[in-house]
Amino acid sequence: MTAVNSECITMTRRCLLTFKPFRIFVAGIGFFSLCFLMTSLGGQFSAKRLGDSPFSIRTEVLGGLESRGVLRKISDMLEIIMKRIDTLSKMSNSSESHRLEELSSALHRFQPVGLVERIQAIAQNVSDMAIRMEQILKKTNIPARGQDGVTGQCEVPKDPRYPDCASKVDWMRARWTSDPCYSFYGVDGSDCSFLIYLSEVEWFCPPLAWRNQSSHPTTSSLPKRQILVHVGFLTEESGDVFSPKVLKGGPLGEMVQWADILTTLHVLGHNLKISLSVKELQGSLGVPPGRGSCPLIGPLPFDLIYTDYHGLQQMKQHMGLSFRQHRCHIRVIDTFGTEPAYNNEEYATLHGYRTNWGYWNLNCKQYMTMFPHTPDNSFMGFVTEELNQTERFNIKRDKVNNMAVVYGKEASMWKGEEKLLTILHRYMDIHGTVYYEAQRPPEVPAFVRNHGLLPQQELQQLLRKAKLFLGFGFPYEGPAPLEAIANGCVFLQPKFSPPHSSLNHEFFRGKPTSREVSSQHPYTEQYIGKPHVITVDFNNSQEFETAVQDILKEKVEPFIPYEYTCEGMLERVNAYIQHQDFCHHSSPFPTANESRSWPGNPPSPFLQLPNSTALIWAPNITAPACWPPLSALRLFLSPEASSCVKTCQDAGLICEPSYFPFINSMEAFNGLNAQCESLEAEKNHVFPAVHVDRRECFQQKEPLLFSCAGVSAKHQRLCPCRDYLYGQVALCRDCL
Repeated sequence: MTAVNSECITMTRRCLLTFKPFRIFVAGIGFFSLCFLMTSLGGQFSAKRLGDSPFSIRTEVLGGLESRGVLRKISDMLEIIMKRIDTLSKMSNSSESHRLEELSSALHRFQPVGLVERIQAIAQNVSDMAIRMEQILKKTNIPARGQDGVTGQCEVPKDPRYPDCASKVDWMRARWTSDPCYSFYGVDGSDCSFLIYLSEVEWFCPPLAWRNQSSHPTTSSLPKRQILVHVGFLTEESGDVFSPKVLKGGPLGEMVQWADILTTLHVLGHNLKISLSVKELQGSLGVPPGRGSCPLIGPLPFDLIYTDYHGLQQMKQHMGLSFRQHRCHIRVIDTFGTEPAYNNEEYATLHGYRTNWGYWNLNCKQYMTMFPHTPDNSFMGFVTEELNQTERFNIKRDKVNNMAVVYGKEASMWKGEEKLLTILHRYMDIHGTVYYEAQRPPEVPAFVRNHGLLPQQELQQLLRKAKLFLGFGFPYEGPAPLEAIANGCVFLQPKFSPPHSSLNHEFFRGKPTSREVSSQHPYTEQYIGKPHVITVDFNNSQEFETAVQDILKEKVEPFIPYEYTCEGMLERVNAYIQHQDFCHHSSPFPTANESRSWPGNPPSPFLQLPNSTALIWAPNITAPACWPPLSALRLFLSPEASSCVKTCQDAGLICEPSYFPFINSMEAFNGLNAQCESLEAEKNHVFPAVHVDRRECFQQKEPLLFSCAGVSAKHQRLCPCRDYLYGQVALCRDCL
């Protein structure tokens, strides 16, 4: 296992530039005069009398829309003072320096009283006042005026191709001061500025004929990809609960994976930008100042963005409308996986699958997992350290047959396990690596030799001597068991009966998956197995003791699955970068067809395999562009109450969700002898499928709901499966 790079983990975060808050005593007109001094920096600075200030409260201006916008702008300007002052600090000519001196002099006229809360309260009062003025103005029907007091000369176009233009202009008239980003893009309160913004920054209005229509620059085609890596869960804005626990026995799995992702992308030769704060994220993406209401302007500066659920939320908050436009470039590192039923927001909300995560409406292949447990997602993985021949020889020579190491760095993981430890102690010396500061944790029995939290190198040496690595059931699906197996240990883990899931176990509750976890580490149970992995019922003391006795007799060599080697991860990630494209959607072939008939000749693109019920794509039919290629397709009709994950596994294959659009047709039902008495298209995460009793066939109406994981007791599912490379389940034989 690749050690977490301490420099990466403890990378110095850029400190947000903070100013000591202005502590201003504000009385009546004085407050508005100060705001005038601040907001006028971006335009003409002039020392007007208080009575001449456009912010003065006088009955003469209460009827104008410009006063409404100004009042709302007061509360927003507090947010961008820092940016304005930062800009001034960079000015070098004498006139601009003079402005800065005038600003400084004006601000010092006010005596501080030390109440930031007072400013916030005033800003809220001003905002409330502006809302009340909007309500009054709507009743009085006062005509719109531009910032300069002249009635706007731009008419709102009536173009059927832009049906939302008029309503968006109305929204801008009422709310353009709600976010400073509109001013950043040149909106000044006039209809002309609204139309320019809505046609050139957003896309709700047609281009204006009198504007110079210069297109935004496009990204050039470079041999190396431009990749942003935003580790959201390490940002201060997300709470960063991981970093403080790194040296106290906390979970390291996510950090191990991120370190290996960064290394892999670098070794593959891509250009990386790493972000560990929201401020860095905003700067990298070119986010305009404000609250995130405005989209980015110009092309996305990155080909790919790797982030996590925390980062996904931060990106949506700050990218505005651009998030939806650019989300196809995002790859989400997702430890436990996200199923389609939880991913589609509308469906999840209507059918009880809504959780605190999920619901992002991505292609589920954009979620990248630590283990290949969910075929609906892409398997990212990590790297386990490989041994050279000398190290393998030394392990064989130095193994202590009666030595065991317990998987658990936190004392809470040992609670209630003394009975099993007592049984194990009859046969083996037990070692632990439980963190403690001053006093030995009482949960660790006295006969256990506790080394405390060990550095990576020392832990490796401990595992290379031990014969057994014992798990108590938690943490789930971490990297440590693979590391132990790679160092010649046998991993002994508990079987869960019934399996743990979001339906019956608190740890999984709220996670966007219904996956059932049959043991502490299902991957090692399914893909490695005996003699390296032994899974037994820990509630049965006799079964546990027998397993320990059997392990003592076994001679086990170090083992690493190919997909967790350096070469395996490089091969897999490179294939994803080269072939996965979620930004260009090709039409299904055939379409999810209203005509319900195959347009080609012969009448079906499917061919039945000899001595099998499975269908393949006929070799004499031109296959549409697809990755994995359709040559790997094997199509089955599942048994009742079986998911496509299990149906494909039973056939020694992997479910491939990328194939669903190509088998969502009447020809597939006919080829599998489904005997459909009717054919309907509906939104359901188990479709395409056949109703068992009524022989009704259902196509999938929503592509985001194509799911390998979906299961229904009333339906037999159409399951697209594929072969896979030995030791590399993410890739088919024709994928490279």
